[in-house]
Amino acid sequence: MKHQDIAATATPVETTHDSAEKHVTGRADYTDDLAVPQGTLHAYLGLSRVAHGRIRSMDLGAVRAAPGVVDVLTAADIPGPNDVSPVHKHDDPIFADDLVQFHGQPLFAVLAETRDRARRAAALARIDYEELPFALDPIAARDSGMGLVTEGMTLRRGAPEEAMPQAPRRLTGRMAIGGQDHFYLEGQIALAIPGEDDEVTIFTSTQHPSEVQHIVAQALGVPANAVVVNVRRMGGGFGGKETQMNLFACVAAIAAKRWGRAVKLRPDRDDDMTATGKRHDFVVDYAVGFDDAGKILAVEGDWYARCGFSADLSGPVTDRALFHADNAYFYPAVELRSHPLKTNTVSNTAFRGFGGPQGVIVAERLMEEIAYATGQDTLAVRKANFYRNGDLTPYHQTVEDMILPRLVAELEETSAYAARRQSVLDFNADMEARGGPLRRGLALTPVKFGISFTATHYNQAGALVHVYSDGSIHLNHGGCEMGQGLHTKIAQVVADAFQVSLSRIKVTKTTTEKVPNTSATAASSGTDLNGMAALNACEQIKARLIAFLCEARDATPDEVRFVPDHVFVQGEAIPFAQVVHMAYMARVQLSAAGFYATPKIHWNRAKGQGRPFYYYAYGAACAEVSVDTLTGEYVVERADVLHDVGRSLNPALDRGQVEGAFVQGMGWLTSEELWWDAKGRLRTYAPSTYKIPLASDRPKHFDVRLADWSVNKERTIKRSKAVGEPPFMLGISVFEAIGHAVASVAGYRIAPRLDAPATPERVLMAIERLRGAA
Repeated sequence: MKHQDIAATATPVETTHDSAEKHVTGRADYTDDLAVPQGTLHAYLGLSRVAHGRIRSMDLGAVRAAPGVVDVLTAADIPGPNDVSPVHKHDDPIFADDLVQFHGQPLFAVLAETRDRARRAAALARIDYEELPFALDPIAARDSGMGLVTEGMTLRRGAPEEAMPQAPRRLTGRMAIGGQDHFYLEGQIALAIPGEDDEVTIFTSTQHPSEVQHIVAQALGVPANAVVVNVRRMGGGFGGKETQMNLFACVAAIAAKRWGRAVKLRPDRDDDMTATGKRHDFVVDYAVGFDDAGKILAVEGDWYARCGFSADLSGPVTDRALFHADNAYFYPAVELRSHPLKTNTVSNTAFRGFGGPQGVIVAERLMEEIAYATGQDTLAVRKANFYRNGDLTPYHQTVEDMILPRLVAELEETSAYAARRQSVLDFNADMEARGGPLRRGLALTPVKFGISFTATHYNQAGALVHVYSDGSIHLNHGGCEMGQGLHTKIAQVVADAFQVSLSRIKVTKTTTEKVPNTSATAASSGTDLNGMAALNACEQIKARLIAFLCEARDATPDEVRFVPDHVFVQGEAIPFAQVVHMAYMARVQLSAAGFYATPKIHWNRAKGQGRPFYYYAYGAACAEVSVDTLTGEYVVERADVLHDVGRSLNPALDRGQVEGAFVQGMGWLTSEELWWDAKGRLRTYAPSTYKIPLASDRPKHFDVRLADWSVNKERTIKRSKAVGEPPFMLGISVFEAIGHAVASVAGYRIAPRLDAPATPERVLMAIERLRGAA
């Protein structure tokens, strides 16, 4: 076979998700689908019914006596430390012992022969509390002296205390930014199967198997090598399964080892939403100084976060809010401060964007404030303040790959922004003249998002590749599949390295037995890290094959080339499977453990300086909405998106990630509202009370394109860029477009200052407020 003929059969880049057919036919196995061993017990959690209080007594007699109940576990039954804190602060108990710190905190677990019996028995507990004062929101917590759950951070560059008073124009304001429930389709779940001696195997839905392994080992008082954690796939995670799974895995494992029987724990959706953390709510006080042209001169800000009763990941989340408080804009003099406040609510945790969206949206609020103050188009103000290459961020990283001017210019043209803006202005003027209720709004917003874990040691990954003697390939890596197509992309990397078809490669479940000490599948880094680790393993095996062929055929390395499903040696095309079998017969090692650590990054948190990010991903979205000024209701008429993923590994998967992120970001800022009552109870705890976007809420016209001209300047896998989190913030364009429509009722002279989420009620109140001020 000629070389060019073989090359023509190369695997296409745009490959279907490896589990797509299984997803839509229902054949994809999740943890709840696994066949359980005979004698499996079912656990259910008993939750507190006060927001803050001391437990005077806990009568579990009726629980223990309920039909089918085998045991009830409390804090006294935990062999090791009563803690699931991911940051080892020992502030996050598995079961509350004496002090209850939020409504819905786990107090005990029932073990029964069936899940239904365990669930019914859990409701029979009789608990007497000494109720204590509590604080739910960040400002109330700050004013009541609740304190911080972890140390805050300050980013500073220049002298804002000097630049701010000298600025020709200044503005101050406050913005409330709501949280968000992860609303993964597959809820939290764990199945623990006891083994010999101190061993236990856990099947669970987690983004961080290694952390589950270590936390479970800690709770059991055994070494990590006694615990195996397996993840085939998750039905969504979005950050909600990065640390929150620790609790469920620990309860199942403790019960399994105590009784020598498999134990499964799956909470109802309402208990899941009540007892697990959310995206952090923030209240942000900001000040900006600028000139008459709208150019920023100084920025100051304080980010007050509702963190919950324990630290969880609030430190790094609030750090990242500051890292992205500049978004795409250069602040000549700046000081930003985070305040991760303790509240009597569930501990908030990782969520897609990891605090970044709560920083980006404040940057966009500044652009909006300046635009209305100076009578300009918000896009003109945004473009005037874009970073230029060579500028320093507030954390002293140099911006070296700024492509937003080109990207935004392209989106302006393809979305017909200028013509549509004029059309919106004309429509609103006509409605105002006729007394009509409808208004339209248009906004084009950018995003610049840093890629890497800000905890530098997490920027590492491992992979294991076996090439079997028949030419088939087994791939295992440290990343977890949660619907994003990670396994497909890593398999493509391996297929490309060996120049074989994807059909040769089997990706197996993520397990701590094969790749140790893995990082969470988070921070948009799954493909970057695990793809490079898998490539490293492939290159080791290829080097051995090349050395073998050189010796066997008296060839030089330059005379050996991998081409589709063959290896060329001195002009002869040998089938890949034949080469592998020959190497096996010659006792060549055909297995390798790959490893990768992200280069160049470093970070000094105490100084607030360094290079926390390997590179930036960019994007922009143009959204148009219609708002009914009589009801506050709105419709997204159109959204045009242009997003930067570098040289895409799989455009179909990447477009899907951009589309999903946009809608999820839109939901965070429009309909997804968390609400606690006066007793500290979360009342938006079920699909009946918590509104995620529906299919009917998506933009009527939705055009998503990738910037196919972009190439990552850094040496990432195939020069691609991360795609999981950055496009989430493109949903801010919808929020800003709603603001534009609201501002029309006062002639665009007053910034609407909407808080998020911009529910119809908030939109209506903002309209009335602006009409009263006009």
